[in-house]
Amino acid sequence: MVTINGNNLNLEKFIKVVIDKEKVEISKSSIEKVNKAQAYVQKVLDSGVPTYGINTGFGKLSDVSISKDKTNQLQENLIKSHACGIGEKLSEAVVRGMLLLRVNALIKGYSGIRYQVIEKMVEFLNVNLLPIVYAKGSLGASGDLAPLSHMALPLIGLGDVIFQGKEYDALTGLKKARITPLEGLAAKEGLALINGTQAITSIAAITIFEALNAFHLSMYTLALTMEALRGIEDVFDNEIHLLRNQSGQIYVAKRLREIIKDSKLTTKQGELRVQDAYSLRCSPQVLGASLDTLNYVYDIIEKEMNAVTDNPLVFVDREKVISAGNFHGQPLALAMDYLAIAMSEIANISERRLERMVNANLSNGLPPFLVKKPGINSGFMIVQYSAASLVSENKVLSHPASVDSIPSSANQEDHVSMGNHAARKAMEVVDNTYKVLSMELLTALQAIDFNNPKLLSTKTKSIYDYVRKEVDFVEEDTIMYKLIHKTEKIVKTKSFINLLN
Repeated sequence: MVTINGNNLNLEKFIKVVIDKEKVEISKSSIEKVNKAQAYVQKVLDSGVPTYGINTGFGKLSDVSISKDKTNQLQENLIKSHACGIGEKLSEAVVRGMLLLRVNALIKGYSGIRYQVIEKMVEFLNVNLLPIVYAKGSLGASGDLAPLSHMALPLIGLGDVIFQGKEYDALTGLKKARITPLEGLAAKEGLALINGTQAITSIAAITIFEALNAFHLSMYTLALTMEALRGIEDVFDNEIHLLRNQSGQIYVAKRLREIIKDSKLTTKQGELRVQDAYSLRCSPQVLGASLDTLNYVYDIIEKEMNAVTDNPLVFVDREKVISAGNFHGQPLALAMDYLAIAMSEIANISERRLERMVNANLSNGLPPFLVKKPGINSGFMIVQYSAASLVSENKVLSHPASVDSIPSSANQEDHVSMGNHAARKAMEVVDNTYKVLSMELLTALQAIDFNNPKLLSTKTKSIYDYVRKEVDFVEEDTIMYKLIHKTEKIVKTKSFINLLN
């Protein structure tokens, strides 16, 4: 059971709930805050004072007053009209993340929502009854309005859900999960459910988790390629990197020294050659810069996990409701664009190392395309093609989304972040990068078999042995995609990831 209080959510807890499907409970200290804010919203409603989101329309319609007897209908109409999602369905993990993050924001007590609405969202999470949410349709400002509306609809028995792997209309799915829908929404509750960055943040959190795992994998694919190519280990000398004073670079060099410390395949400067190509020699500088980016993005995402991104905000102690702009996704949009660029570079340099192994002019004595009988066999020739195609695709996906904006709501909302687009692009870049690293790993193992696996370092030998239990040396041409897909599946398993630590 993971207990949340609005301030204590981090990536580790997020993954436990979203990926490992641990159950959630709300801290008792949060309940009082929620109830106080909801009571104040009722007070404002009773006063009749025009207050955005409580008794007015939304966006450009904020000047339209709504009578007290229509405020509940206003909130239900809001989520129905704003559920304009299109495209592919978001993954179950992303939707679980959206529910968790929205609950964590609401329990801070600045939204004015009834506690029973939050409890219903927790109930959805804990039985894994998930709204069907479409990926596209958010501008990343005014909140993730479209995706969060799809998330909110099933709370009142509308929209569609997925339960135990099957899709249902909401009422049928709720009945199967033995959950009773809410009878309706009270003042401000529709807006409180959909005005925020939880779709962006959920995608971003899953993406940074995968990105960090891919980064640690890249340390080992680099090490194995160094061994396959008899690379010069002097480039990881600590003093070199201390002089640069970049923390990511220092870490990468230190990690590589640890990984290859007892290798009999790496060489010293001048032993076989004076220097290696940049893809080996400059790897700490390149990968270290990407690591610094990942750490920056990680910090932004964890802050957003515990942020209040609603509008308007209810300040009970000050007896004020203020309409502002915490829903704007700019911090995440910039971070996810930056992440995409950083991960694209990890794939970029990985593919260059792969190319050196299959190219007999660059591989320091390895056979062409890493096959015993080249000509009749093409070997790993097209593995490099596929890696190159993903690297080029990443370059297109790394064009920033956050530099774009388009006015909406009759120009009332005249600057938007495109953060949802940035997050989805970054997720795709990370997936492509994982694939390229998997191909480099598969290629490096093939190359090492032409040397002597017994000469690997202790750490790289453990990786070699783990993968070789399921993926054999390629004696002659075979159907390569099966080996590539199997390798990618292996490197994403928990037991393999644990080897990388």
